[in-house]
Amino acid sequence: MDALEMTGRRVFVRVDFNVPLKDGIVQEDTRIRATLPTLKQALDKGAKLVLGSHLGRPKGRRRPELSLAPVAERLSEHLGKPVGFCGETVGDTVDREVGKLANGEMLLLENLRFYPGETDNDADFARRLSTTAELYVNDAFGTAHRAHASTNGMVRHFKQAAAGVLMEKELHYLDMALTDPPHPFTAMLGGAKVSDKIEVVRSLLEKVDRLLIGGGMAYTFLRARGLPTGKSLVEEDKVELAKNLLEEAGEKLVLPLDHIVASKFDAEAEHRVMPISEIPDGWMGLDIGPETVAAYGDQIRAAKMILWNGPMGVFEMEPFAKGTVALAEVIAASDGTSVVGGGDSVAAVHQAGVADRITHISTGGGASLEFLAGEKLPGVEVLTDA
Repeated sequence: MDALEMTGRRVFVRVDFNVPLKDGIVQEDTRIRATLPTLKQALDKGAKLVLGSHLGRPKGRRRPELSLAPVAERLSEHLGKPVGFCGETVGDTVDREVGKLANGEMLLLENLRFYPGETDNDADFARRLSTTAELYVNDAFGTAHRAHASTNGMVRHFKQAAAGVLMEKELHYLDMALTDPPHPFTAMLGGAKVSDKIEVVRSLLEKVDRLLIGGGMAYTFLRARGLPTGKSLVEEDKVELAKNLLEEAGEKLVLPLDHIVASKFDAEAEHRVMPISEIPDGWMGLDIGPETVAAYGDQIRAAKMILWNGPMGVFEMEPFAKGTVALAEVIAASDGTSVVGGGDSVAAVHQAGVADRITHISTGGGASLEFLAGEKLPGVEVLTDA
């Protein structure tokens, strides 16, 4: 973004203001705050900012409860200056409001996804969006893996299209993990399914010194090792694949040593700590145990870079959140470069009160997974070379 001459020019900034709303009030504003450095830099340069974002999944229909109007108010509070809001996204009204902007002022357009042309990457909708500005900046890493009109189609109409401060930071740390990580490099993957992260596992196994596995996805690997899994989440059609990955990975891929098992999927259920080789019939594993926390913690403390995506247990239930929170604290206390992505992992570092001690918290779970899997992101590929 430093390479753009913005003074007095209209700049379209694709932001990610997909934040939770309740009764017209923003409930959590991490994503709004994350893009403030980009907006302040552009405003200080005297740009006329036109902001575009989606919110929720209105599926091409106008839904008042998904309006971005409350977001404009919250953004105004953070910036300490008025933020204009336009109830349309393209058309004459938008053109008039944009035309009124003075240097250092901004206008937030209505929810992009109120228009089916956004998710369809419709050429005409993309062209109409592009007429609002002379320069383009993408600061919405969380949507960079989507080829939508505001992230891909409209960008082709600009001679200069740059990454915002947040986007640049996201790409810097994720690219470091893939191309030039400091060693020892430890990655930790959790979450429910192996199938969601197969390509990420494959890609990371070529880069890491250790890949620590937790969460529901661990049980497909444990089944592949011939261990009992009770009623734990197992993807039966991925057991053979897990077996192959274990053989390829050797000592690099590390599985839990013990786990917290419960009689049913319920926060009030009877639960106990058991070795990973044991589980009562009909019971299920819902978190890693203390021995695993200690072993994984040792690997994390020894690492110069730590990458974490996905919880170690059923994080939403307090009895089964301990493993995730404990390792969040270990990561924060480590001396290595730490990169955390994925909704539950991010929630864990906030819940543990250690978010300010993580080197980088990614704002895009899906986008970061696709990037780490080695896939090209449509919203990044279309940006122009400086």
